Formats: sequence, C-alpha cells, structure tokens
Amino acid sequence: MRAERFSWHPGVADELRALVPSGASVAPQVMEIVEAIRVGGDAALREFVRQFDGYVGPLRMDAGEPPTGDLRAGLEVAIANVRAVAEAGVGEDQLVELPQGHSVLLRELPVRRAAIYVPGGRAPYPSTVVMGVVTAQAAGVEEVVVCAPGAHPVILQACALCGVSEVYAMGGAHAVAALAYGTESIERVDVIAGPGNFYVQEAKRQCSADVGIDGFAGPSDVLVLVTEGPDPSVTDDLAAQAEHGPGTIVVAASDDPALLDAIDFDPGEAECALVDLPDMEAGLELANAFAPEHLELVGEAAEALAPRVRSAGSLFVGAASGTAFGDYVAGSNHCLPTGGAARFASGLGARHFRRRMSEVRIGDAAGELAQAGVPIAEAEGFVVHARSMRDRENARP
Repeated sequence: MRAERFSWHPGVADELRALVPSGASVAPQVMEIVEAIRVGGDAALREFVRQFDGYVGPLRMDAGEPPTGDLRAGLEVAIANVRAVAEAGVGEDQLVELPQGHSVLLRELPVRRAAIYVPGGRAPYPSTVVMGVVTAQAAGVEEVVVCAPGAHPVILQACALCGVSEVYAMGGAHAVAALAYGTESIERVDVIAGPGNFYVQEAKRQCSADVGIDGFAGPSDVLVLVTEGPDPSVTDDLAAQAEHGPGTIVVAASDDPALLDAIDFDPGEAECALVDLPDMEAGLELANAFAPEHLELVGEAAEALAPRVRSAGSLFVGAASGTAFGDYVAGSNHCLPTGGAARFASGLGARHFRRRMSEVRIGDAAGELAQAGVPIAEAEGFVVHARSMRDRENARP
C-alpha cells in the first residue's frame, strides 16, 4: 500500500490536506465559456457539447422507461429513504409577534425550478439522480430537470423512476451556464445542485450571483477514527472511497498502531495517509480540524465521540456503518461539502431548494417603531427613509 504515516500534532490536519494540492485555476477558461453561452445561446451550447462532451444528438432526451430487476429494487429503497430524510428538513412557516404590536411571518418557500447536475466521468451515477432529484422534490420544487453529459441509458432510467421528464444530454461549464442563464431551448433554473469536475464547480461559482448553488464540491475524502473493539477493520471503507480516483484522500487514524499496521490495500490514484494518535481526544481534535466529507467512528472509544463532532459532512458511527451505505441507500445525502468545507457548509438538503421570505405587517406599531427607526435613518443620512417612517407615525392615532 502506498501510504504516508503521520504522528499526531495540532497541525497535522493541514499536512493531510496538503497531500492533495489544489488544481490549477480554470477560472479564465470557464469565464469564456459562460460568457459565450450567455451571449450565444443554443448555437454556442451545441458547439461546446460537441467539443467537450463528444455528443452531437438532441440536447433534450426522453427519460424512457424505469429500470427493472435488482437495480430498480435498489433505487426504490434509495428513493424512499432519501425522500424520508429530505422531507424531515422542510420547515414550517413561523409567525413572530413583536412587543410593539406588529408581526413578521417567516414564510418558507421552494424555488420554482431546479437543475441537478449528474457527472459523467468514469461511469454513470444514477445514485446522484436520486440524491438530487428526490431532495428537490421533497423540498416542493415544481420543476426538476437533470443534465448529464451523454445522458447514459441508466441515467435516463433513474430519471424515469424519479418522475423527471426534462433531461439534457450536456455537461461541463457550458451546461451550468445554459441552466443559469437559459438559451432558446433551455429555460433558466433557480438553483443548480450536484457534483462535478473543477470546470463545473468553477462555473457554478461564477454564476452564483445569478443562480442558487449548493456549494463548491471538490475531490472526495474520508477520515476513519478507529480504536479497539469488535470488527475494527476499515480497509474496505478506505479502499471504497479511493475508487473516486485522483484528488481523493483517505485517512485512517488510531491510538492503536497495530490497527494501522493491518491496513493494506492499493489506493490507486488516490492519496492515503495513516495517523498515529496518542488517544481518541486527539482524534476528535483531528476530525474537527480536518472537517472531512465523510467521518467514520469505529470502536467503542471512537464511537463515544459522536456527540462532540462538529465538523463533518456526514458522520458514520459503528463498524457496520460504512460510508458506502450513505452513498446509496442510507437516506443521508451523498452530495457533501469537501476540502474541509464541512466547517461551515452542509450536505445537500431540502433547504438548498427553499428560501425564507419575511411577510411584515406593521399595523398599529407604526408610531412606536417610527420613534425608534427615524433617528437611525437620520444618522445614516437617509432623510427620505426617515420621512417615510415619520409619515406613518403621524398617520396613526
């Protein structure tokens, strides 16, 4: 196994992140693509699809028929579980009554139209169709569309099973731009969510002033904290995450050197690291500093840390809780913050497709609020703001 071994110290999380250097900036190329789509519409889009996706057929595809057999049965379990978890994240409207006598109603509303980006790459990912589409549907999104380079048949089957009829055979930065700004044949969306390469993520970032995004998703990572206990082997979980290929980093950390010595697998193009811990408290500090996309806690002392973990995209507790279940059928979402972004970002959920709107009713509170608000507006030099409030104050009995 090609792995680098580290001894724990307060800065080891930064050393682990440095094993995967950030890629060269693709911002200038993406800017050219986005602007070409925004100005050129379908003509530019079709040329980019031909050039980058190697596809020359119709952009919009028929989702066709759902899959059959074991694939259908597995996807149906995934759909049901993801829907149940996503629906739990949908909040209710909240009415706040203020002491001056007015009210603010916090209304939670779904966006009207959202797109799920499903990457191409090494293989089709019907699981990403489920994670994105079902979550958006649970959030109440009226129209959910999918784009995937080449639109592989299994992607179309998953779309059919999820009830998506609007599917586009396109990928890359040009697909993001087309969805963000619209073209002659593609209606713009309100939110774009889903994983993709650096070009896709950079395009989402550049378009984020004009369309909602779920975040910037980079290469995958996992950290496993393992200590003595039943079935402490974590080799398969590390190897499974390494399947994501270049840029991926898989880390195992333990207070038992023998457990790390027993880890043996070929990480392929992924980076692999082992960290010797003095104790599990150091493991908790490492986890919160590294902020992994996936965090596994295996062994009694490690599992006891779960309530104190504050920085992980998704947390898997216990030897049976392999991250692969989260990738497919556990119900949690596999679209997660990467690169340490779990310090401030969340995995894909219903809230990414919903937004809060305040409904304000001042009524008889105008007088008291004007007395408070007018001096603030005047201090800021906004005399008409002040007059607007004072007029309402004077209009009240």
